[in-house]
Amino acid sequence: MNNLNSILIEGNLVRDPLLRSTTKGTQVCSMRLASNRYFKHDSKSDNIEKEVSFFDVESWSRLAEACYSKGHKGRGVRVVGRLKEDRWNSPDGKSHSRVSIVAEHVEFRPEFKKESQSDYSKSSDLAGEYSDQEMIAAESKPPYINDLDLKIAASASEKDAVMVLC
Repeated sequence: MNNLNSILIEGNLVRDPLLRSTTKGTQVCSMRLASNRYFKHDSKSDNIEKEVSFFDVESWSRLAEACYSKGHKGRGVRVVGRLKEDRWNSPDGKSHSRVSIVAEHVEFRPEFKKESQSDYSKSSDLAGEYSDQEMIAAESKPPYINDLDLKIAASASEKDAVMVLC
């Protein structure tokens, strides 16, 4: 029987990703992810409690470069990967271990600008990209859909397919 080692987790980055290289030149990106869990202690109470768990995530090669360029503190991410345990002995002879996640697929949540709708149409980086009809259509869409992120996702090249903006 084959063993299964797979994890899917969603949360927010608690700090900016760190990019480093191995001695052979392979890129490695390290991220720390906070994931929230909400629960009730008993069904009679309406008091909802929050539990936060923190996870170390590392990605390699092209995925590492993409995570470093797209990720920043507070950005929402979904990571699919596997668990890895690192074990070592300290100089005083104590054994230590740490479990981390090795990312195989990373999705970043779209980012939304905090501008009013009238400022949105006057924004310099979007000027000329949208017609008046497209702006009206954008106003009628649910707030979680962002046309700019959809354009980026639609124009992603084949080599960037490991990164999906959702």
